Amino acid sequence: MKKKILTIDDLFEIPTAAIYRPENYVPATSVFIDSRVVQKDSIFIAIKGEKFDGHDFVYEAIKKGASIVIINEKKLPEFNNLSVPVMTVRDTVLALGEIAKTWRNKLDTKIIGVTGSAGKTTTKEMLASILSSKYKINKTVGNNNNHIGVPLTLLSTNDQHEYLVLEFGTNHFGEIAYTAKIAQPDYALITNIGNSHLEYLKNKKGVLSEKVALFETVSAKNGYVFINNDDVMLNKTLLNYSKRITFGFSSAADVKGTIKKYNDEGKPVIEISYKDKKFEQQLNLYGEQNAQNFLSAAAIALKLGLTNKEISDGLSKFKPIEKRLNVRKIKKIILIDDTYNANPESMKYAIELMCKIKNYENRIIILGDMLELGENSSKLHIELAKVIKRNKINKAFLIGNQMMNLDLELKKMDVESMHFTDRKCMEKTLGENNFKGSVILVKGSRGMKMEEFVKIIEDKAHE
Repeated sequence: MKKKILTIDDLFEIPTAAIYRPENYVPATSVFIDSRVVQKDSIFIAIKGEKFDGHDFVYEAIKKGASIVIINEKKLPEFNNLSVPVMTVRDTVLALGEIAKTWRNKLDTKIIGVTGSAGKTTTKEMLASILSSKYKINKTVGNNNNHIGVPLTLLSTNDQHEYLVLEFGTNHFGEIAYTAKIAQPDYALITNIGNSHLEYLKNKKGVLSEKVALFETVSAKNGYVFINNDDVMLNKTLLNYSKRITFGFSSAADVKGTIKKYNDEGKPVIEISYKDKKFEQQLNLYGEQNAQNFLSAAAIALKLGLTNKEISDGLSKFKPIEKRLNVRKIKKIILIDDTYNANPESMKYAIELMCKIKNYENRIIILGDMLELGENSSKLHIELAKVIKRNKINKAFLIGNQMMNLDLELKKMDVESMHFTDRKCMEKTLGENNFKGSVILVKGSRGMKMEEFVKIIEDKAHE
């Protein structure tokens, strides 16, 4: 198989591009924005970030073998003495996207786009693990799902990869439309529509309009969309797409799931029906949210021709993702570390999981603010009180300005609750409590750094 390359003609096609010394260009097979990992005969794009400016590392990239450097046109006077070709553009981030788009057009790889308000990273990882039992797979690494991460993931893909499982993230209008246009997926999945990033997306209708940009891109190129029939807002989009596969637990769907039972640890057994065939799968994960994540991944796998055994074999290799509904038994404590991020839907799923874990009846929650919820933030925090009461939570430790609203509501409901404005004070209080014989959930938005409280619980468990 002939190796794909980026030619000088490809680079001349980039809007606003001017190339100096093009006759010295060596065709590239890779693109980097981090000078530390630059390889011989590669393209280095200097991007200015929050902490570093790639223009400060141009000479290092050349020393490591970059065959051309792409810089902001205003920076040209600083680099007019270079022997390698220099390409200037008005915006190096946009140039990265354009190069990724060119690379995508050269690839034979089929691309599956995954987005949603909750569960998209776990679903992406689960799907990649399942598909790897039959196909050669590439996937988004970690949470590298934005206007820079999506192009870089595309550029890390080659024709040895039969499928790329590509995660799309957003917190502003237009982000998914931009990255989807670059990636041109063949299949698209939206896990759900929830109250996420409302500070910028305003409400759930705004979230929907942003997420369905992925569906629109795939539909325009005659690809398949996978629709969660249990999600009221997604269900309403059904008729917009002729090539669709539906999945769900609570309503009729092409791929129908039924949770047969939960074992004492809270792990579900799921029955899946598809085209008059049924099979059962014991998940090695916890809770209803992961059951939904699995059903959506299975829907795509079934459409792509995997057998029940291949799905089961692929799932068996999947390992829970750190800080995402990660359940561990530490001596006489069961700790649920879900500290990566939080929104109202994922909070609800995590709290409900506690009730399904039967090992211990004492249930403790340690929660931090859910951020980026806009003008509805107070209301959405208060609404968690009903979920907490219904799931028989014994005690709540809360931190953050918005969690003060939840604390007041819980006290009205006679749920034992403590609110903190000072982290040191909360750390001290947690350190003085005896949590043995308890199921403990630690969760909050990324900015709340709730993982620091996980360490305290771990230390207590080992005493």
